[in-house]
Amino acid sequence: MASKRGVARLARLIGTARGEQPADLVLSNARVVNVFTGELERASVAIAGGVIAGVGDYTRTRKVIDLKGKYLLPGFINGHTHIESSMLSPGQYARAVVPRGTTGVVTDLHEIANVAGLRGIRYVLGRARRLPFELFLMAPSCVPATHLETSGATITAGDIRRLLKLRQVIGIGEVMNFPGVIGASESVLSKINAVSGAVDGHAPGLGGRDLNAYLAAGIRSDHESVSLEEAREKARRGMFIMIREGSSEKNLQALLPLANDDKIYQRCFFVVDDRSCRDLARDGDIDAVLRKAIRLGLDPVRAIQMATIIPARYFGQNRLGAVAPGYLANLLVTDDLSALEMAMVFHRGRLVAKKGKPLFRLPPDDEALTDTMRPGFITQESFELLADGRTFPVIEVVPGQIITRKREETVKAVGSVIVADTERDILKLAVVERHKATGNIGLGLVKGFGLKRGALASSVAHDSHNIVAVGTNDRDILTAVAAVARLGGGLVAASSGKVLASVALPIAGLLSPEPLEAVVARVERLEGAARELGATLASPFAALSFLALPVIPELRLTDLGLVDVGRFELLGRGGRVGKGN
Repeated sequence: MASKRGVARLARLIGTARGEQPADLVLSNARVVNVFTGELERASVAIAGGVIAGVGDYTRTRKVIDLKGKYLLPGFINGHTHIESSMLSPGQYARAVVPRGTTGVVTDLHEIANVAGLRGIRYVLGRARRLPFELFLMAPSCVPATHLETSGATITAGDIRRLLKLRQVIGIGEVMNFPGVIGASESVLSKINAVSGAVDGHAPGLGGRDLNAYLAAGIRSDHESVSLEEAREKARRGMFIMIREGSSEKNLQALLPLANDDKIYQRCFFVVDDRSCRDLARDGDIDAVLRKAIRLGLDPVRAIQMATIIPARYFGQNRLGAVAPGYLANLLVTDDLSALEMAMVFHRGRLVAKKGKPLFRLPPDDEALTDTMRPGFITQESFELLADGRTFPVIEVVPGQIITRKREETVKAVGSVIVADTERDILKLAVVERHKATGNIGLGLVKGFGLKRGALASSVAHDSHNIVAVGTNDRDILTAVAAVARLGGGLVAASSGKVLASVALPIAGLLSPEPLEAVVARVERLEGAARELGATLASPFAALSFLALPVIPELRLTDLGLVDVGRFELLGRGGRVGKGN
């Protein structure tokens, strides 16, 4: 029966394409952006059953919208993002990105999977099916990311095989454990071997024979290049280069020469990786990346190709990414290819947004993952960092990047206890395990936040999402961490033993159930409070969230202690394993 319906739909589509049957909708008098040839075509576009039937001279239709010479282009595809980083529920995320032109999203959901495993993945996928965009899952390959931290769940090779049976699952997400790939780890390779589709990479700084070994395993993309030379080497070896511009990871300007290179650009596309709700609401999603690329000199049509047909081809989505017969009618209308402000957004032929406003209703959010915050018992003494010499390793934040630098600094101490040195911007850093009440607390030092008083804490801490905190004193660190736990997860700024501002994220400790506008307002108040405490980074909580990620060079902190990422091992300093028990 299903096959008969499919044949009937195709027959009707063909009849519409030939002008023998009326279209459901004709978008007339459009300037169509042809992503195959780079041309602009004057034409009308006929749509039937949510699919483009034809591009040309069409008038027979049940409904017509005269575009009066406006540009018509395919919906944007965000080829690599973690929607959890928006801190929005799936429906509110759609409200943020669809009116901006994002009609396709590729995510691996390893943030919520590290907290809640397959249950977390099903939570997002179930809601996305009822929203007006195409959401594709790259099955998380690294849950947990490494053995150097404590996560809330594990995704096995068997779990990946089960996920790959789902229609929305199209490959394997970023393989962050590149030492495991290079070292031929059986558990890592068994996950890669489970898939025949795309396998995304995550290999910061990898080159030479190690890069060859990584690619030999079947990995075909990377979004972690920070220099042009690194990206060129990866492109020469066959990788697709994801040019990233997120809230705290900004590589667009450095890598833009690839987009202007006629020999390479067709293996490059734009992604955001992580983008906050505030940035989505204020600047946009992939549309914001395109606008910046165009301002920096990239041809607008090429920029559109790199957000539509190129990612569609990489991910094997042959019905997405173009205004052409047989493609899904995910379409955008704009007056200006440089400004890219959307007059209309169509999903499968249905008008879902107009002049930046969503026109769709959100499905009810019946079940939420609100039972994931289980830290062990902690006291102020839990954050005492003992000196074992005059110097101590310090994590140095690199503004605008998620890489860090490893420094060895002379420390300030009171007796045998290391304290923050605000004059030199050396602050206390803590990671508190929150999934299994182990009492694990990793302690260290960080440079680059600029705080003069108080503390910041967050349950958004890639990738295991334990509670991460930075502060000038142990009392305020405890205040902030305890507040995060009481909220069921969230972001907190505290000073003098009091909470100054907070954002509750009770869904897996990562997402808010509140409307987009309310979450943005709370985030803005929170970041204002962080600035009042002296924070100098543009996005202090985004920067804080990456300090516990032990797969990005050079030095990180997890609940088990300081991690030398280059050697992929614990330093044996800064860990307070089981301190809270």
